[in-house]
Amino acid sequence: MLDADASILRPQRPTPRSLSTLVSEFGLTSIGSLDGIELTGITMSTHNVQSGDLFVGLPGARVHGASFAAQARADGAVALLTDPAGASIAAASGLPIVITDSPREMLGQLSAWAYLTGETYRTGETAPILLGITGTNGKTSVSYLLSGILRQLGVVTGLSSTAERRIGELAATSNLTTPEATEVHGLLARMHEESVGVAILEVSAQALTRSRVDGLTFDVVAFLNLSHDHLDDYSDMEQYFEAKRELFDPARARRGVISLDTPWGERLREWCAIPVTTISSGEGAYADWVVRLIEERAEFTEFSLSGPSGQSLRTRVPVIGRHMAANAGVAIVMLIEAGFSLDQIQGVLDRDSGIVAYLPGRMERISSGAGPALYVDYGHSPDAFTSTISAIRKFTTGRLIMIFGADGDRDSSKRIDMGRIASEEADVLVITDYNPRFEDAAQIRATLIKGARAADHPAEIHEVPDQARGIRAAISFARQGDSVLWAGPGHEDYIDVQGQHLPFSARSESRDALREAGWA
Repeated sequence: MLDADASILRPQRPTPRSLSTLVSEFGLTSIGSLDGIELTGITMSTHNVQSGDLFVGLPGARVHGASFAAQARADGAVALLTDPAGASIAAASGLPIVITDSPREMLGQLSAWAYLTGETYRTGETAPILLGITGTNGKTSVSYLLSGILRQLGVVTGLSSTAERRIGELAATSNLTTPEATEVHGLLARMHEESVGVAILEVSAQALTRSRVDGLTFDVVAFLNLSHDHLDDYSDMEQYFEAKRELFDPARARRGVISLDTPWGERLREWCAIPVTTISSGEGAYADWVVRLIEERAEFTEFSLSGPSGQSLRTRVPVIGRHMAANAGVAIVMLIEAGFSLDQIQGVLDRDSGIVAYLPGRMERISSGAGPALYVDYGHSPDAFTSTISAIRKFTTGRLIMIFGADGDRDSSKRIDMGRIASEEADVLVITDYNPRFEDAAQIRATLIKGARAADHPAEIHEVPDQARGIRAAISFARQGDSVLWAGPGHEDYIDVQGQHLPFSARSESRDALREAGWA
């Protein structure tokens, strides 16, 4: 069942907790009477306030969250947690106010307390195994491959990914790669109610530096790679790496799986203070586990996985690309580290002729039958472009046509490399808009075009600002044997313009454009 209206998933049978006990246990100060107030939830969004909630008001870029305290009270909130500035702003809201100098830094521990998802809960017999994945690229793919294999094993899974939050068959659209701590702990509490056996969380660098996974101890975490991205949030790649490696601290995780496919993996292995196993899909790097390609077809990628004690497995992943075989290898090794046996996993993969998983907007083929092959992919970094184009090129007898843009108000330093790599590797480029947000869309395109023209062997370049017209232009250039790659939007169903989310689906638009052009 798809619960499309649920922007947040929370326990249906919460255990009430005393507000005065919270204040006492965490050594906080308060204004107003706390007598008899019981909390049944915690949220920092007015859109998600429920009766009995502790509303959290944080300082924002444009407005302080405490400004919405009166609205939160009208919607059922019973108290406010904020900083001293927020307490002044919300003084007339009528809510009792709990004050701390750094509310964001406390959110994880407070949410774990509110939803009973702290260490006591995590060590209980019925608590789900908790898996976390970090890396610049591939987090969502590994998450869905893990979920797919676990379903094949008969395990009820919970998932928090860039694309969606999912508990069994219940799903809701995601707004962040890793949700805020209040939602993470509410989600885990709901998973506990639904008897989830394994919970899978994508963990972004921002989630670690902004305290979104505080209060959690992961059973197994994985590091996939590190490449140029998010330098709007971090001063350089070194600081970006420092943010990622926090996930491998003993306070956050019990065991780790590290891919050595980028040099950052070797650095993490040398630093790591938790037990780790390593994996590689490349030549030259010594790793405990090795992924080797066996066969690549348009329908699947077949590979083998060999382990440190001579054990091995051979199977298929239902998407194209060496990087997808590497992602599948990481997923399998994570499950082994979590306590599943290789024989168990091999048995269900043999039974089902490979991994059964759907990866929304990840190397997703939209076309079928005659005409050009059309793929939609979420990748929007230079390294992702390289991996995706390389995979598609192997199955393209004609030209490779690529349509893409770049995020506004996000890392602008990667745009030149995005344009250059796309131009070097593809034959025809259609440069369009993609979530310009509050930035000048024309300037974003100009930078991408500058990068494209700087390639050693530049592609044929077309500028089409409107995405709907852009995909139609790309298809109009295509013939039988050609491939069209729409990189960037992937699973997303909106575009962000001046703070407004306007409905738009690259997958739906691609299907319409193919039909209009006379292709199946």
